[in-house]
Amino acid sequence: MSIRVHQLAKELGVTSKELIDKLHSLKIDVKSHMSALDDDTAFLVKEELKPKKEKTKAKEKVPARQSTGTPIKEKAPKKIKEPEKTKEPEAKVEEKKPEEIKEEPKPAPELKVLKIDFPIVIKDIAIKLGVRPAELLKKLLDRKVLVTINQALDEEAARSICKDFGYTIEKLPSFEETFLAELDKTADPKKLKPRAPVVTFMGHVDHGKTSLLDAIRKTKVVDKEAGGITQHIGAYEVMLPKGSVTFLDTPGHAAFTAMRARGANATDIVVLVVAADDGIMPQTIEAINHARAAGVTIVVAINKIDKQNINLDKVKKQLAEQDLTPEEWGGKTITVGVSAKTGQGIDVLLEMLLLEAELLELKANPEQSAVGVVIEAELSKGKGPIATVLVSNGTLKIGDTVMVGLNYGRIKAMLDDKGRRVISAGPVKPVEILGLSGVPLAGERFYVIADEKKARDIVSARQMEAEKKKLAGKTSRVTLEELYNKIKAGEVKELKTVIKADVQGSLEAIKDSLKKLSTEEVKLSVMHSHVGDINESDIMLASASNAIVIGFHVNATSEASALAKQEEVEIRIYSIIYEIVNEIQAAMEGMLEPVIEEVFLGRAEVRQVFNVSKTGVVAGCFISKGRIPRDAVCKLIREKEIVFKGKMGSLKHFKDDLKEAKEGFECGINLGFKDIQKGDLIEAVEIRKVARRLNKQ
Repeated sequence: MSIRVHQLAKELGVTSKELIDKLHSLKIDVKSHMSALDDDTAFLVKEELKPKKEKTKAKEKVPARQSTGTPIKEKAPKKIKEPEKTKEPEAKVEEKKPEEIKEEPKPAPELKVLKIDFPIVIKDIAIKLGVRPAELLKKLLDRKVLVTINQALDEEAARSICKDFGYTIEKLPSFEETFLAELDKTADPKKLKPRAPVVTFMGHVDHGKTSLLDAIRKTKVVDKEAGGITQHIGAYEVMLPKGSVTFLDTPGHAAFTAMRARGANATDIVVLVVAADDGIMPQTIEAINHARAAGVTIVVAINKIDKQNINLDKVKKQLAEQDLTPEEWGGKTITVGVSAKTGQGIDVLLEMLLLEAELLELKANPEQSAVGVVIEAELSKGKGPIATVLVSNGTLKIGDTVMVGLNYGRIKAMLDDKGRRVISAGPVKPVEILGLSGVPLAGERFYVIADEKKARDIVSARQMEAEKKKLAGKTSRVTLEELYNKIKAGEVKELKTVIKADVQGSLEAIKDSLKKLSTEEVKLSVMHSHVGDINESDIMLASASNAIVIGFHVNATSEASALAKQEEVEIRIYSIIYEIVNEIQAAMEGMLEPVIEEVFLGRAEVRQVFNVSKTGVVAGCFISKGRIPRDAVCKLIREKEIVFKGKMGSLKHFKDDLKEAKEGFECGINLGFKDIQKGDLIEAVEIRKVARRLNKQ
């Protein structure tokens, strides 16, 4: 018989983490709370842990009874330690110090600190450095940076130029940064309380992530999705007998990389769903990488174990190859066999998630002002901007002033994941909020701010900064090299797009996927992207910039459709993201110049040259190899050099016109070229254009 670590912890009245730490101190090798202990080991552990307090009390009493013996034993080791020669290693350290001192002057004299508030213009930098602006302009020109005295420098260029004058830049924190840093400060440890874990389901497309989540929360989601693929991120709270868990459902296809990465960054535990019949797939590896990059715990759910002829050991071997060795194979990764169809193993999976959460010791302060992250956002025709948010810390209430990205507003209503109205939301509770001034970007942090005026001022400053960046993107670049490249850019082909989607998360995923298609030869530009239906403004922009309009889960208004026909603008509507990527890639490949291939057809030797009235110079030829068609492109070769290339004027045998001259026959060829000599070779080739594929970076 054996007992799991977490079961023994319950018996002893301690947490799994505390017991694991104690077992390690007793030199008992356990990997996690799922590790098994045999009866003998469990008995020894119980005996060792229970009397520990009594032993420590006994030790405290011993010095009082045997006060004469103990000091002697304590002095003995001190005498042994005193003669130990610790000076030799100290001397070695001292010998290294001069070398270290020699290396210190190498980075040049100490740079003075110059505190700057960005953006800053050349003239103001010159004043702070105490030099003439002309000196700065000259140094920048030496670096091929063309600017004027009133032009702003970016931080990188400013740091570089200030270093030349013996200064290092320290960027002054803005009012916003200082203010938000206060809101983000960690709360009083005494006020922290345990919170539920945030769990993300990740894995390959069609491996059953949404179906598995559906089985857990007892509602249907997958039926609503096009192609059985989840198109949007959803957040759902599931109440369990031993606690609650918040689940994030991320899309499964490789095209949705951005959404998957964002889901991992907002989570505590990732459930990697692997189909028992398929095993590890490319998107599974991608999901593993995202989870590791986010630094979160991975629990593996091997789904579809109800199917016949499956090989679980093969799947576990594949997991081990990805450094996810299952516990039963001596690793640290918890793997649970489940079936979304029959419900088998789901209770065990949930128990494992709660145990992992216990080890993570997740805590939050429900008393502070709420901060959190936007999971999803969309524009509703009836309700206006709606954002699905996940509270990280604090409690969100109706009436709170929320600031997020370029938007702010007072919360008018809150709905939980089941559509019920709520008045407050504590840590890791997902809710939909209404009342924002616009649609925020998915993944942005939100803050509850008591002073609405401060929120308005910060958002106003952010909007001005965003507008500056937008305008800066439209202006000329500043370096000479970039100016030269811009002139050259006429040779680079470009596919321009206007993208409209129903929700912000999908919009980000589409943009992220399309950006990866850009190459040095064909550039893809997103002229405009936003949530909502395709309108007349989108069509006019596409018409002016010669772009195509891409819609995802949206419609075009009747006015927009009519205008698109008038302006000959193409509108394409999609319901599955990877179809967009495939079609756009095909369109971009169509813009590539085809590869020109010459296919050899035949060769003729010029044995005699004739001057024929009306026709001109005719070469009397013998076909030594292949065939020479009448419509072929011919190359006149003399001493291995091509002296002429072009279409032939005529092909004859005596006075008869030929469609083709074959090997071993004689013929007369007129090339429309006068300089033909006896001994020249005429080669016939077929010019073929071969479509090229994108060479993605």
